[in-house]
Amino acid sequence: MDAIEREIADVEKAIVKSFNAGDLKGIMKYFDKIFVGFSSTKHDRLTGLAQLKKTFQHYLAEGDNVTYSISNVKVKIYGECALTSFYWQVDIVKRKKVKSVDGRGSHVFLMRDGGWKIVHEHYSKAH
Repeated sequence: MDAIEREIADVEKAIVKSFNAGDLKGIMKYFDKIFVGFSSTKHDRLTGLAQLKKTFQHYLAEGDNVTYSISNVKVKIYGECALTSFYWQVDIVKRKKVKSVDGRGSHVFLMRDGGWKIVHEHYSKAH
Protein backbone atom coordinates (compact mmCIF):
# COMPACT_ATOMS: atom_id res chain seq x y z
CA MET A 1 0.00 0.00 0.00
CA ASP A 2 1.46 3.39 -0.93
CA ALA A 3 1.40 6.48 1.31
CA ILE A 4 -1.88 7.90 -0.02
CA GLU A 5 -3.62 4.52 0.24
CA ARG A 6 -2.38 4.19 3.85
CA GLU A 7 -3.60 7.71 4.64
CA ILE A 8 -7.09 6.86 3.39
CA ALA A 9 -7.12 3.46 5.13
CA ASP A 10 -6.15 5.33 8.32
CA VAL A 11 -9.23 7.55 7.88
CA GLU A 12 -11.40 4.41 7.84
CA LYS A 13 -9.71 3.20 11.04
CA ALA A 14 -10.18 6.62 12.67
CA ILE A 15 -13.91 6.52 11.88
CA VAL A 16 -14.14 3.11 13.58
CA LYS A 17 -12.29 4.42 16.63
CA SER A 18 -14.50 7.52 16.85
CA PHE A 19 -17.69 5.47 16.46
CA ASN A 20 -16.67 3.08 19.22
CA ALA A 21 -15.93 6.06 21.48
CA GLY A 22 -19.35 7.58 20.70
CA ASP A 23 -17.55 10.60 19.22
CA LEU A 24 -19.93 11.87 16.53
CA LYS A 25 -17.88 15.02 15.95
CA GLY A 26 -14.82 12.84 15.38
CA ILE A 27 -16.72 10.79 12.80
CA MET A 28 -18.33 13.68 10.98
CA LYS A 29 -15.08 15.57 10.33
CA TYR A 30 -14.18 13.02 7.65
CA PHE A 31 -17.33 13.66 5.59
CA ASP A 32 -17.83 16.49 3.11
CA LYS A 33 -20.84 18.80 3.26
CA ILE A 34 -21.94 17.61 -0.22
CA PHE A 35 -22.25 14.05 1.11
CA VAL A 36 -24.80 11.62 -0.36
CA GLY A 37 -25.08 7.90 0.30
CA PHE A 38 -27.08 4.83 1.25
CA SER A 39 -27.48 3.39 4.72
CA SER A 40 -28.12 -0.18 5.77
CA THR A 41 -30.54 0.91 8.53
CA LYS A 42 -33.62 1.62 6.40
CA HIS A 43 -32.16 1.41 2.91
CA ASP A 44 -32.88 5.13 2.48
CA ARG A 45 -30.81 7.58 0.48
CA LEU A 46 -28.95 9.99 2.75
CA THR A 47 -28.36 13.55 1.58
CA GLY A 48 -26.25 15.87 3.68
CA LEU A 49 -24.49 15.59 6.99
CA ALA A 50 -27.61 15.89 9.17
CA GLN A 51 -29.11 12.72 7.71
CA LEU A 52 -25.78 10.91 7.95
CA LYS A 53 -25.45 11.89 11.60
CA LYS A 54 -28.91 10.43 12.31
CA THR A 55 -27.73 7.07 11.00
CA PHE A 56 -24.77 7.03 13.39
CA GLN A 57 -27.04 8.13 16.25
CA HIS A 58 -29.48 5.32 15.37
CA TYR A 59 -26.83 2.63 15.74
CA LEU A 60 -25.28 4.13 18.86
CA ALA A 61 -28.72 4.19 20.54
CA GLU A 62 -29.59 0.59 19.65
CA GLY A 63 -28.07 -1.00 22.71
CA ASP A 64 -26.22 -0.68 25.97
CA ASN A 65 -22.95 -1.07 24.07
CA VAL A 66 -22.40 -0.90 20.31
CA THR A 67 -19.12 -1.82 18.63
CA TYR A 68 -18.25 -1.25 14.97
CA SER A 69 -15.41 -2.97 13.16
CA ILE A 70 -14.16 -3.22 9.59
CA SER A 71 -11.92 -5.70 7.82
CA ASN A 72 -10.23 -6.31 4.49
CA VAL A 73 -10.04 -2.60 3.58
CA LYS A 74 -9.06 -2.05 -0.06
CA VAL A 75 -8.14 1.39 -1.39
CA LYS A 76 -7.97 2.44 -5.03
CA ILE A 77 -6.76 5.92 -6.06
CA TYR A 78 -8.07 7.71 -9.15
CA GLY A 79 -6.20 11.03 -9.14
CA GLU A 80 -8.06 13.32 -6.71
CA CYS A 81 -10.70 10.66 -6.12
CA ALA A 82 -10.33 7.45 -4.11
CA LEU A 83 -12.52 4.46 -3.38
CA THR A 84 -12.46 2.21 -0.33
CA SER A 85 -14.30 -1.06 0.03
CA PHE A 86 -14.49 -3.15 3.17
CA TYR A 87 -16.51 -5.60 5.22
CA TRP A 88 -18.13 -4.31 8.41
CA GLN A 89 -19.72 -5.67 11.55
CA VAL A 90 -21.75 -3.98 14.27
CA ASP A 91 -22.18 -5.81 17.58
CA ILE A 92 -25.09 -4.52 19.65
CA VAL A 93 -25.24 -5.55 23.31
CA LYS A 94 -28.65 -5.05 24.86
CA ARG A 95 -29.61 -6.53 28.20
CA LYS A 96 -26.52 -8.79 28.04
CA LYS A 97 -27.58 -10.27 24.68
CA VAL A 98 -25.41 -9.68 21.61
CA LYS A 99 -26.83 -9.08 18.16
CA SER A 100 -24.35 -8.93 15.30
CA VAL A 101 -25.11 -7.20 12.01
CA ASP A 102 -22.62 -7.44 9.19
CA GLY A 103 -22.24 -6.48 5.59
CA ARG A 104 -20.11 -4.61 3.12
CA GLY A 105 -19.43 -0.95 2.58
CA SER A 106 -17.71 1.51 0.33
CA HIS A 107 -16.68 5.15 0.52
CA VAL A 108 -15.83 7.58 -2.25
CA PHE A 109 -13.29 10.19 -1.21
CA LEU A 110 -12.41 13.46 -2.92
CA MET A 111 -9.40 15.63 -2.25
CA ARG A 112 -11.05 18.76 -0.81
CA ASP A 113 -9.29 21.73 0.75
CA GLY A 114 -6.04 19.82 1.16
CA GLY A 115 -7.52 16.68 2.71
CA TRP A 116 -9.48 13.56 1.81
CA LYS A 117 -13.22 13.88 2.47
CA ILE A 118 -15.92 11.24 2.03
CA VAL A 119 -18.57 12.40 -0.46
CA HIS A 120 -20.44 9.09 -0.86
CA GLU A 121 -20.95 5.88 1.09
CA HIS A 122 -22.91 2.74 0.53
CA TYR A 123 -23.56 0.21 3.29
CA SER A 124 -25.49 -2.97 2.76
CA LYS A 125 -26.25 -5.81 5.14
CA ALA A 126 -25.12 -9.33 4.35
CA HIS A 127 -27.85 -11.71 3.26
